[in-house]
This record gives sequence, structure tokens and C-alpha cells, in this order.
Amino acid sequence: MPPEATGHFGANLVRYLLSQHYQCRVTMPLLQRQLDDFGILISAGQISNLLTKGHDAFHTEKTAVKRAGLETARWISVDDTGARHLGSNGVTTQIGDDRFTSFDTVAAKSRLMFLMTLRGEFQDYVINAAALIYLHEQDAPAFLIERLMAHNGRQFADEDAWTDHLIAIGITGAKAVRLASEAAVAGSLDHLLQDAVIVSDGAGQFDVFRHGLCWIHAERLIHRLVPVTEAQRAAVALVRHLIWWLYRDLKLYRADPSTRAKAGLKARFDRLFGRTTGFAELDAALARLKLRKAELLVALERPEVPLNTNSSEQDVRDPVTIRKISGGTRSEDGRRCRDTFLSLKKTCQKNAISFWAYLGDRLGITAHGISHLPDLIRQRAAPKPG
Repeated sequence: MPPEATGHFGANLVRYLLSQHYQCRVTMPLLQRQLDDFGILISAGQISNLLTKGHDAFHTEKTAVKRAGLETARWISVDDTGARHLGSNGVTTQIGDDRFTSFDTVAAKSRLMFLMTLRGEFQDYVINAAALIYLHEQDAPAFLIERLMAHNGRQFADEDAWTDHLIAIGITGAKAVRLASEAAVAGSLDHLLQDAVIVSDGAGQFDVFRHGLCWIHAERLIHRLVPVTEAQRAAVALVRHLIWWLYRDLKLYRADPSTRAKAGLKARFDRLFGRTTGFAELDAALARLKLRKAELLVALERPEVPLNTNSSEQDVRDPVTIRKISGGTRSEDGRRCRDTFLSLKKTCQKNAISFWAYLGDRLGITAHGISHLPDLIRQRAAPKPG
């Protein structure tokens, strides 16, 4: 037997199955039928094992990809979609930018769960300046801020130690525990997210730290209105035209920012979203969007930040499509491998790397010399000389 063969089947078959299932979205029953046509006698259980077992090196690289991406990101775009695991509904969260993508499937969506997803492999809870700032931003009760401030600088190794501390200082109410836990996880992220802007569709669980709002999702507040009269239809059409005109000029500003253009765009935003049309629902929608001025105009201060979440929408199509074709995962190994290989595949695409070649290198079949993906991500974030 060749040295790379461990068991009945070698690395070439593992590579083929990983590529077919996670990149080409071929289901396990179809894979078994295909291999049977090739004359390979293999059971459905063995195919499942080859797809989900013994991939610790890939899991380690996926974790490192996410950490490298977050540590060096100027911005990240996020989204989520439904997922089935062990017969129950869950959520797959996408995190990424133009260099990396990470998928993580969890039991439910919440702000705390999103913060813990960002945190990744870390399990600590930290009370520091970032945690206290988070509490102020979330309008936490004064007593909660004061009690945590008295323990500023403390770090707790895991959830059990943190829960014991909350009980000891008299924080037991459900809302207070949730806010305190969110703040302590935000504190543990202080070393990971270095002033990155989080761009989302406006879902509440993503509204943390420096937040940017997707213009396409924001405009849907206007697009979904149902005007009745001709005057209302004309008012909606005019506002939508002005919004997309402003959006186009924001895109031009990102390519060539200037102080004069920034002032002009801010003034146009105020005029547009402060107008009164006489259509009550339209006026209410404009007022709501005006309150989110800082999130919609974040690109004026940070031109590198995108105006939409199109990259997230494209990334999240992969888990959506696989869910529609294959349903849910039925084991922890299956869930973990789906998140890992979809993340690595998308990261390879964003770095112009063949996923087939990547699998061959990592499984020891070929020697294309593909670098460790986290190293590539850090290199792309490094300042260019000159």
C-alpha cells in the first residue's frame, strides 16, 4: 500500500469526495451511486466518515483563518441564514471581507451569540474599558455599570467562572445577566477587532461596536411602501431616485474622497431624509433612516468600508444551497466539517486559489506550495511599500 493510504481508501478519494460534496454540492447518495459506477465498493457510512472524520488540520486552519481575518480587518460584512442540525432549527452566521470568509452554525440568533461567534475559540470574559463602553452604548442601567466598574481589569477563564462572579456581585436578573455577559465578551474581543467596522443588513444582533448599515437593505423601507394615490406614488418615486443618486455619489466619493465632497454629501443626506412629503408612511420611513445617519455615512470617514452587504449575500448562498439540497447535519462532526470546508473554499476563492489544488496540498497528494491561508490573509492586510 502507498504510504498515504490509511485504511481502505487513500487521500485521492478523500480529496475527490470533499471537492464533490462541499464545492460541487453533490449529495452523499449521489456520491455513492457515482463511486459504484466507477467500480468502487464503498458504503454510505464510509463516505460519511471520509467527509466528516479525521479533518482536525482543516479545522485548525479554518479557526486560524477567522482569527487572522478579524485581527487585521478594516471592515467585516456579516449575515446569517437558517440551518438545520440534529433535527432542530439553528443559524449559520457568515463573517468576512474581501480576503476571508468564516461560517459558524449555532443554536439560535442573538447579540450575545453573535459576539461569542466573533470570539471564536476564546472562552474568557473580560471587564475592561471596552466592556464598560459597550454597556454605555447599550444604555445599560446605572447599577449594572457601577457594579462591573468596581471590578474593572478582571478576567474570567470561562462561562462557569463568569456566572459565579455575577451571582457573587448580585447580578441575577435575566436582562442584567445578558447585558453583562455581552459586555464581558465584547471586552474579550478588544484584542481581536482593531477598530473594524461591522457592516450588516440592520438586524439587531449585528449592531455592535462601530456599525455600518447596508444602503440596499435600508432603501427597502421605502421600496416596500404601498402608495395609494398618484401623489403618493410620485413622492415615493422621487425619494427613491434621490436615494440612489446619493448612493452613486457615495460610491464616487469612496474612490476619490475629499473634504469638500464629504460636507456636500452630509448636507444632501440631511435634506433628503429630513424632507416632508405629506405621505405619512414615507415621512416616517425617512425619519427612521435619518436617525441612522452615522451608520449610513460611515464611508465618509472610512472610505474603504463598503456601502452594502453584497459580499455577505454572495457568501451565504453556499450554506443556503447546501441546506436546500442536502437538508441538515446529523452529527457534530458533520456540522463542524460543513462550516470548515465552506469557509476554506470561499477563502480560497477570494485569494484566487484553486480549492482542488488546496485540498491536494493539504492532503499530501500534490506540492503546489499553497501558503498557510492565515499567512496570506495577513500579507494582504499589510501596508504596501511606497
